[in-house]
Amino acid sequence: MSREKAPTAATGVTRTLARYLVNAQPGDLPAPVREHAVRTFLNWLGCAVGSCHHEAVEIAINAMTPFSGPAQASILGRGERFDIFNAALINGISSHVFDYDDTHLKTVIHPAGPVASAILALAEYRPVTGAEFVHALALGVETECRIGNAVYPDHYDVGWHITGTAGVFGAAAAAGKLLGLNEEQMIWALGLAASQPVGLREQFGTMTKSFHPGRAAHSGLTAAYLASLGYTSSEQSIEAKRGWANVTSTHQDYREITDDLGVRHESLLNSYKPFACGIVIHPAIDGCIQLRNEHKLTADQIAAIHLAVHPLVLELTGKRTPKVGLEGKFSVFHSAAVAIIDGRAGENQYSDAAVLDPVTVALRDKVDAVIDPAMAADAVRITVTLKDGTKLEKFVEHAIGSKDRPMNNDDLSAKFVDLVEPILGAAQATTLLQACWAMQDAPNLSRIAELSRPAD
Repeated sequence: MSREKAPTAATGVTRTLARYLVNAQPGDLPAPVREHAVRTFLNWLGCAVGSCHHEAVEIAINAMTPFSGPAQASILGRGERFDIFNAALINGISSHVFDYDDTHLKTVIHPAGPVASAILALAEYRPVTGAEFVHALALGVETECRIGNAVYPDHYDVGWHITGTAGVFGAAAAAGKLLGLNEEQMIWALGLAASQPVGLREQFGTMTKSFHPGRAAHSGLTAAYLASLGYTSSEQSIEAKRGWANVTSTHQDYREITDDLGVRHESLLNSYKPFACGIVIHPAIDGCIQLRNEHKLTADQIAAIHLAVHPLVLELTGKRTPKVGLEGKFSVFHSAAVAIIDGRAGENQYSDAAVLDPVTVALRDKVDAVIDPAMAADAVRITVTLKDGTKLEKFVEHAIGSKDRPMNNDDLSAKFVDLVEPILGAAQATTLLQACWAMQDAPNLSRIAELSRPAD
């Protein structure tokens, strides 16, 4: 499909998508798509529970508590219960603040945050079976990723955080499906979503980055409920001359939204992070960990670390001197240093203390990175020069967690337990893990939300 030949104007895009969403049946989804939706949910839930006491989450809870409505839905990992809209907001923030969540590799959308945060809150308010939930989640992810495809990379390059701007459509579609919207109502829900884009890349490295999927979840859920009661919108809110795609991007390929619906599944391109930072840094971390382990490297042996990277690495993660942990997640220099020092890049490596650690800072200052336009997004070339003049080299063709080296179910389970056990304890974490893997057969999905709160 040539982007150069893509149409800049179209009709019927919003209606075609809405019709597909309304008519789609759970049995239409191939088994691999359903299984991937379960993996997506498991990964999202682990991230949301694991970060539930992060300062950003605490601030959001304290800000919203005086204004939250009835106790309808859980704040994951905690005892508080909020109304479904504020629960979706808080859980969306919590799921993304570690930057450890899923990533659609074609667009760098983090799909689960907006969608799962919205529909888990809804599933606590009104009964939803596991099969219905998995279907809605898959449809929501498909919606946001297809819409993201239609405007990527121009939309992203100009500065929009595509997780929020496209994610709101996914949340509206999934919630609308669970609410049983008809075609016209689904068009309105998508239209209401189109009027609520959220997210600027300027916010990367701050708490506001995690606000984006939280607000997208809140806004998408709001859109679905308004539409269910007859709140109207334009019937071409995505594709119109002054619709979402034309307003937020200089390029549009609407075939990415409408072609092969139900046949081509973007959700199968979703991936899961082994490291708690921006995904474009993962090849450098992977390679540095490999060199550390193969040569038993320590920081005091190293004179310099040279990285040849994909162009997006320095654009997205070129923070040379991060001052707080959230900034460290967008520093390839810090990430390479902790990979050598600790042999990992989990949340502990991105704490405020970690980015200010003198040993880490000293090694970070020895890291340089240059752009190689021919380097693939999941690749890196690393040269470590030791103080005795020895040069060690490593080329990572595909980083762990990429499409070619995906995390398997055992990897995801281990990541989940690592995140959840400190919050809920070993026994409850195991029970919750088992419930997630079996969620397609759950008679009522709200049980998973209950298991995600601390035991009384």
